[in-house]
Amino acid sequence: MIGYDVIRCSTEYIAEEMGIVLRNTAYSPNIKDRMDFSCAIVSETGELVAQAEHIPVHLGSLAVGAKRIVEEVDLDEGEVAITNDPYVAGTHLNDVTMIEPVYHEGELLGYVVNKAHHVDVGGMAPGSMSMDARDLFAEGLVIPPVRFGEDVLKMILENVRVPKYTLGDLKAQIASLNVGVRRVKELVERYGVEEVRKAWEWAIDYTERYVRRKMEGMEDFDEVGEDYVEWGDDLLNITVSISLKGDGMVVDFSGTHEQVDVPLNAVFGVTVASTSFALKAVIDPQLPMNYGFLKAVKILAPKGSLVNPVKPAPVSAGNVETSQRIVDAIFKALASRFEIPAASHGSMNNVIIGGEGWAFYETIGGGSGARPNGDGVDGVHVNMTNTMNTPVEVIEREYPILILEYSLRENSGGKGRFRGGLGIRRIYKLLSDATVSIIADRVRVAPWGLKGGEDGMRGEHYVIRDGKRTDLSGKDTVRLKKGDVLVVNTPGGGGYGDWRERDAELIRRDLEDGKEVIP
Repeated sequence: MIGYDVIRCSTEYIAEEMGIVLRNTAYSPNIKDRMDFSCAIVSETGELVAQAEHIPVHLGSLAVGAKRIVEEVDLDEGEVAITNDPYVAGTHLNDVTMIEPVYHEGELLGYVVNKAHHVDVGGMAPGSMSMDARDLFAEGLVIPPVRFGEDVLKMILENVRVPKYTLGDLKAQIASLNVGVRRVKELVERYGVEEVRKAWEWAIDYTERYVRRKMEGMEDFDEVGEDYVEWGDDLLNITVSISLKGDGMVVDFSGTHEQVDVPLNAVFGVTVASTSFALKAVIDPQLPMNYGFLKAVKILAPKGSLVNPVKPAPVSAGNVETSQRIVDAIFKALASRFEIPAASHGSMNNVIIGGEGWAFYETIGGGSGARPNGDGVDGVHVNMTNTMNTPVEVIEREYPILILEYSLRENSGGKGRFRGGLGIRRIYKLLSDATVSIIADRVRVAPWGLKGGEDGMRGEHYVIRDGKRTDLSGKDTVRLKKGDVLVVNTPGGGGYGDWRERDAELIRRDLEDGKEVIP
């Protein structure tokens, strides 16, 4: 078994190396600097074997999407399949998935796969994530699972706003796959094809056994949690019931709001990814993650609901925002039984800006929730996103945008025995006319505190034109002119415990940092 574990760990690092190659050869700042991509290895039947520590919403969806892709496209050695159809690969149209088979002496062993967020894939607005979209086709070009070749490439490049980025990033994805194939073949040369195949099967079985043993050590329970996605004057509920009996768990989203005609729907792959992340964080953060997890946890999501829509419902924001709320609903359900942090800022705080021949996309961090044993972290991405910061220098070099401020948002964390982390303030000045889409949550419903801790500060976003302020709802697509200023204030994390029990040493540090000590 030690040998099998060595092969498992080696396979995981192949995925990590694929990510390094993808990052180093990409063209767009979104992939090169923000590292908005993920890589994995799957078995010959499409079962997830190993993944790099990349983006949770990508990786969890690959556990569903990879099986669908390999069932739809038969690939010979050296061929590559491509798709961005959310209803096949999971997530949203911007995430382009590419997959290549690994053969040994003519026999299929498995596949290497990556998924990368392309800053624009066509559609009605730059960045392909407009809240005005009313179906999938308005969000951009839909690529079904097909063999990648010159004809497909030409078709894609004719339908995007920044073809040089698209071309460069697709080539980077292929380079990443090629390295993955080569490394898996080297693994086979070292250990033999049967040993590698057995080790991969063992890894999946091991994860399933690992999860079931953890569950057997817990008391049976039935818990319910609910949280809300904001849309205009409406709050769209995500309701989850979690039942543990023996060594099996059922996560049921019955009662969740029906699908909507705006891009807040989360395809089933996103729901699987969000559920997997939340449960892994609770059960054991060190749990090796692969398809074995899904053999121990049953996920039910009603067809036609916000968490399992019917095609062609629009889904671009469901991937980035509804995914976060699924996590919070699960954490709420389990907060009475496990040591769960207070709510984090709970949004990817998406900013999409574009004009003629250019498109910019980034997500902005916020405050993480206070923990049972410590303050929340300031200015970080949480839960379903794991991207990097976009450097100011890169933004100003690549785009007609000037960054006027990038700072932590004072006193935005919820008060408590342990404080929530601080949100972020990011101010953009446009140097040319552009379309701006902002997709954020926690503007109306604050990140909740726990055990007497106070809520974190809500997000607040607005535009300044000619000295006049116009507030945004948090989910807007607007036309801005040269000289207009966009202000994004992301939420802080919730507090944990009664603030009056805060340790004297922590209060002293608060004073030194210029933070407010009491309400």
